[in-house]
Amino acid sequence: MDKQLWEKAVAFHGHECPGLAIGYKAYEAAKEKLKVGFSKDEDIVCVTENDACGVDAIQLLLGCSFGKGNLIYRGTGKQAFSFFNRTTGESMRIVLKPSDKKMDRGERQAYLLEAPIEEIFEFKTPKFELPERARIFTTIACEDCGEGAPEHKIRLMEGKRVCLDCFKDYSREL
Repeated sequence: MDKQLWEKAVAFHGHECPGLAIGYKAYEAAKEKLKVGFSKDEDIVCVTENDACGVDAIQLLLGCSFGKGNLIYRGTGKQAFSFFNRTTGESMRIVLKPSDKKMDRGERQAYLLEAPIEEIFEFKTPKFELPERARIFTTIACEDCGEGAPEHKIRLMEGKRVCLDCFKDYSREL
């Protein structure tokens, strides 16, 4: 384990915790198995299935971020990260294995940081395709609230172009 990188992740996240350790180890696993490093653009993509602490380590250490378009949220709630390398076409889904070991918070964090990646993660193939590169969309002013939203998030309601906040969905399906 690279203590300096761990300390950088702690500083970025704000505190040490087992969740951050999961993200740090997912970074180590992606680095080792896919031979990837920090992504200056969108070459490395992470699809995270959770919005927990570990995502901060992924952002800092692999350069995957929502703003850059190479960190994508897929809300299954699982401690799982799918990594895609646009340059090589390789991909891998890294899933935290369930553990029934009785540990307090500090012991769990230490275990996660020290254990071999094969002991704490399952390595699988993602069941979905590599998401396309981020696009820039035209901003449309909502005809209800006046706020701008990207064109792909605008809906038509009663003949007006409205944002998702103003849109009132209609469905009679059961």
